[in-house]
Amino acid sequence: MIRVHHLEKSRSHRILWLLEALNVDYEIEVYQRDPKTQQAPDALKKVHPLGKSPVITDGDLTVAESGAIIDYLVNHYGEGRLQPATDAGKEWVNYRYWLHYAEGSLMPLLVMGLVFSQIPKQSPWLIKPIAKGISSTVQQRFIQPQLKQHLSLIETHLSEHGNFAGDWPSGADIQMSFPLQAVAATRSLAAYPAIAAFIERIESDPAWQRVVERAGPLTMPGE
Repeated sequence: MIRVHHLEKSRSHRILWLLEALNVDYEIEVYQRDPKTQQAPDALKKVHPLGKSPVITDGDLTVAESGAIIDYLVNHYGEGRLQPATDAGKEWVNYRYWLHYAEGSLMPLLVMGLVFSQIPKQSPWLIKPIAKGISSTVQQRFIQPQLKQHLSLIETHLSEHGNFAGDWPSGADIQMSFPLQAVAATRSLAAYPAIAAFIERIESDPAWQRVVERAGPLTMPGE
């Protein structure tokens, strides 16, 4: 039996979605964040030394990192589903690109934006104006222009293809779900109708709806 070590307000919802899409039996072990620090509990370190989520156990095997988990589950339980064949040419390349792009390029930018948005809130009152100025400068001069460039890239791809690679939902679609849902939670997507349509497609997917019924709706850190 696969066990998903599921941290609230984390990226592990997409692993649950993958398992539902594969129709694979699994158990959920839920962990709560510290209400003050918003960090994962030390109990997760008993599963994996970094104490991060998502992480799964399958018998005596432990698999961490979203991309590695998706690869493991699709290759061991997919029976050819949820990823293009290795001889599928451009579709296979698209699948691999977006599978790695989500955590390698997009999520670091979103995490940086979250960290800088929290700096003024966490600063002592005496230096709060300075912290706010630094945060605002970094956001306006680096993070937001970079994010706009990334969202334009994604919008163009989704406008042309409808999803990221292969039949819906592929492992790449599932991997890309969290960062785009995180973007939608913080800004209007009026300028990005294809991204908005992609998120609507996630939320109407029967497998995703089963995840929400079982594990509750997806929430983001800070909500």
